Amino acid sequence: MIIVLKKTVTPQELDHICQKVRELGLTPQVSRGVERTVIGVIGDEEKLQVQPLEVFPGVEQVLAILKPYKLASRDYRAENTEFEMAHGVKVGGKKIVVMAGPCSVENYDMLFDLAKIVKKAGATFLRGGAFKPRTSPYSFQGLGEEGLKYLRQAADETGLLVCTEVMDTRQVELVAKYADMLQIGARNMQNFDLLKECGASKKPVLLKRGLSATVKDLLMSAEYLLSRGNFKVVLGERGIRTFETSTRNTLDLNAIPVIKKETHLPVLVDPSHGTGYRDFVTPMAMAGVAAGCDGLMIEVHQCPEEAKSDGEQSLLPGQFEELMKKARAVAHAVGRDI
Repeated sequence: MIIVLKKTVTPQELDHICQKVRELGLTPQVSRGVERTVIGVIGDEEKLQVQPLEVFPGVEQVLAILKPYKLASRDYRAENTEFEMAHGVKVGGKKIVVMAGPCSVENYDMLFDLAKIVKKAGATFLRGGAFKPRTSPYSFQGLGEEGLKYLRQAADETGLLVCTEVMDTRQVELVAKYADMLQIGARNMQNFDLLKECGASKKPVLLKRGLSATVKDLLMSAEYLLSRGNFKVVLGERGIRTFETSTRNTLDLNAIPVIKKETHLPVLVDPSHGTGYRDFVTPMAMAGVAAGCDGLMIEVHQCPEEAKSDGEQSLLPGQFEELMKKARAVAHAVGRDI
């Protein structure tokens, strides 16, 4: 349910309404838009039948949100969500953010060299896994905290932000210490305890779509983050599992306009995992920009054949530079920038 407030609502009236909502055992979430301020009410809405809120000073109308994702819906916030991070990086705005780096952090020298390369080409985030969720228990699992330290140092020395994956509730505090944005991977999209913990941390979160998740599933997972008061959330389309075997996954470009219609949250496209082959990464990155994404995540490695994970989908530095040129041209064509 959302409470739409009058343009003339006073701070005292707003506080009074929120206090009454809390007294009913519900949680108010205030959203200040360009035209209106609204309050999203989270909890058992049956309690509102005891005390109608339409009669409160400052209230214009009370609307029921029929969709199960309340705070993520366009009903709650009509304007696109934008939030600013360090170095003046704005996520969700006109400029498309680019996250680039290796699939796994392997050593500092390699990472620092890549950070300089992707920064020069126009990336704003350094990506890399310190904790790796692998299909096989015998595959490289990441360097752990040592990898996080490498990411932070390389990013600080090159003026980049850090986005890296957190896999477990016990890791949230540690990863948040080093990262600017927490990534919740596809396999953890419905790890609800992890979602709650990341939401409570208030750190920006990149939430990746699960292998077989619908758009509704993704938005319901995002709702866990938003319900904890964390609205700095980016939704990631990284390909879903279909019957097609010519690519690693099927990059669902349909999802971009669908998600943009349903929610105010920014959307990122990961064509590296979405295709699984470096030959397809650049054209699908361009397609993602044309479809309206707000961010790209690209895997880059100096020597992909020696990469500890996902070498077949990692671009060489020169290929990443070419991708950025082509993606920037598409962005300009649709009124955006990279």
